Amino acid sequence: MFTVLPLSEDPRQVFTVDLPLGESPLHARAEIRYLEILDRWVLSLWDNSDGELLVNQVPLICSYEQVNDLLAPFSHLRSGQGLGALYVIRDVDRPDTENPAGGTLTQFKIIIGVWDE
Repeated sequence: MFTVLPLSEDPRQVFTVDLPLGESPLHARAEIRYLEILDRWVLSLWDNSDGELLVNQVPLICSYEQVNDLLAPFSHLRSGQGLGALYVIRDVDRPDTENPAGGTLTQFKIIIGVWDE
Protein backbone atom coordinates (compact mmCIF):
# COMPACT_ATOMS: atom_id res chain seq x y z
CA MET A 1 0.00 0.00 0.00
CA PHE A 2 1.50 3.32 -1.12
CA THR A 3 0.58 6.96 -0.56
CA VAL A 4 1.31 9.82 -2.94
CA LEU A 5 2.23 12.88 -0.88
CA PRO A 6 0.27 16.04 -1.86
CA LEU A 7 3.10 18.37 -2.85
CA SER A 8 3.30 22.13 -3.22
CA GLU A 9 6.25 24.48 -3.72
CA ASP A 10 6.18 25.47 -0.02
CA PRO A 11 9.81 25.19 1.21
CA ARG A 12 8.72 23.17 4.29
CA GLN A 13 5.96 20.58 4.09
CA VAL A 14 4.94 18.16 6.83
CA PHE A 15 2.84 15.00 6.40
CA THR A 16 1.83 12.08 8.57
CA VAL A 17 1.71 8.63 7.06
CA ASP A 18 0.87 5.19 8.42
CA LEU A 19 3.10 2.37 7.21
CA PRO A 20 1.94 -1.18 8.02
CA LEU A 21 5.39 -2.66 8.62
CA GLY A 22 5.20 -6.21 9.92
CA GLU A 23 4.13 -6.61 13.53
CA SER A 24 5.00 -3.02 14.40
CA PRO A 25 3.25 -0.45 12.16
CA LEU A 26 4.95 2.91 11.85
CA HIS A 27 2.98 6.11 12.30
CA ALA A 28 5.49 8.51 10.76
CA ARG A 29 5.91 12.22 10.30
CA ALA A 30 7.59 13.14 7.05
CA GLU A 31 9.07 16.58 6.44
CA ILE A 32 10.10 17.75 2.99
CA ARG A 33 12.35 20.79 2.93
CA TYR A 34 13.91 22.87 0.20
CA LEU A 35 17.58 23.69 0.79
CA GLU A 36 18.09 26.83 -1.23
CA ILE A 37 21.89 26.86 -1.01
CA LEU A 38 21.98 23.39 -2.65
CA ASP A 39 18.87 23.88 -4.83
CA ARG A 40 17.74 20.49 -3.56
CA TRP A 41 14.71 18.99 -1.81
CA VAL A 42 15.31 16.60 1.10
CA LEU A 43 13.13 14.37 3.27
CA SER A 44 13.38 13.63 6.98
CA LEU A 45 11.29 10.97 8.72
CA TRP A 46 10.32 10.65 12.40
CA ASP A 47 8.53 7.99 14.41
CA ASN A 48 5.47 9.97 15.49
CA SER A 49 4.88 7.77 18.55
CA ASP A 50 8.09 8.77 20.32
CA GLY A 51 9.53 11.60 18.20
CA GLU A 52 12.64 9.61 17.22
CA LEU A 53 14.35 10.94 14.10
CA LEU A 54 14.77 7.95 11.78
CA VAL A 55 16.32 9.51 8.67
CA ASN A 56 17.56 13.05 8.21
CA GLN A 57 17.64 15.05 4.98
CA VAL A 58 17.65 12.26 2.40
CA PRO A 59 18.08 13.96 -1.02
CA LEU A 60 15.02 13.48 -3.23
CA ILE A 61 16.48 11.91 -6.38
CA CYS A 62 14.23 10.85 -9.22
CA SER A 63 13.83 7.27 -10.42
CA TYR A 64 14.15 7.08 -14.21
CA GLU A 65 15.06 3.83 -15.96
CA GLN A 66 15.24 1.80 -12.76
CA VAL A 67 13.42 1.93 -9.46
CA ASN A 68 15.36 3.89 -6.87
CA ASP A 69 14.04 3.15 -3.36
CA LEU A 70 15.47 5.99 -1.28
CA LEU A 71 14.68 4.21 2.01
CA ALA A 72 16.37 0.90 1.09
CA PRO A 73 19.62 1.84 2.92
CA PHE A 74 17.61 2.06 6.14
CA SER A 75 16.10 -1.44 6.08
CA HIS A 76 18.09 -2.32 9.24
CA LEU A 77 16.18 0.23 11.33
CA ARG A 78 13.31 -0.67 13.66
CA SER A 79 14.72 -4.13 14.44
CA GLY A 80 15.04 -4.98 10.76
CA GLN A 81 11.49 -3.94 9.84
CA GLY A 82 12.79 -0.93 7.94
CA LEU A 83 10.85 2.18 7.01
CA GLY A 84 9.02 1.07 3.89
CA ALA A 85 9.89 2.38 0.45
CA LEU A 86 10.17 5.89 -0.99
CA TYR A 87 10.22 6.77 -4.68
CA VAL A 88 10.45 10.04 -6.57
CA ILE A 89 9.03 9.80 -10.08
CA ARG A 90 8.24 12.29 -12.84
CA ASP A 91 4.70 13.67 -12.87
CA VAL A 92 5.18 15.34 -16.27
CA ASP A 93 6.79 13.99 -19.45
CA ARG A 94 9.75 16.34 -19.32
CA PRO A 95 10.36 18.08 -15.99
CA ASP A 96 12.42 21.27 -16.06
CA THR A 97 15.10 19.63 -13.90
CA GLU A 98 16.43 16.07 -13.64
CA ASN A 99 15.66 15.95 -9.90
CA PRO A 100 13.32 18.11 -7.84
CA ALA A 101 14.80 21.61 -7.48
CA GLY A 102 13.52 25.09 -6.73
CA GLY A 103 10.19 25.64 -8.45
CA THR A 104 9.98 22.09 -9.86
CA LEU A 105 8.90 19.88 -6.94
CA THR A 106 5.33 19.64 -8.23
CA GLN A 107 6.63 18.23 -11.52
CA PHE A 108 7.41 15.05 -9.56
CA LYS A 109 5.49 12.62 -7.36
CA ILE A 110 6.77 11.35 -4.03
CA ILE A 111 5.40 7.92 -3.18
CA ILE A 112 5.88 6.30 0.22
CA GLY A 113 4.60 3.00 1.55
CA VAL A 114 5.09 -0.73 1.60
CA TRP A 115 4.63 -3.51 -0.92
CA ASP A 116 1.67 -5.77 -0.13
CA GLU A 117 2.82 -9.09 1.24
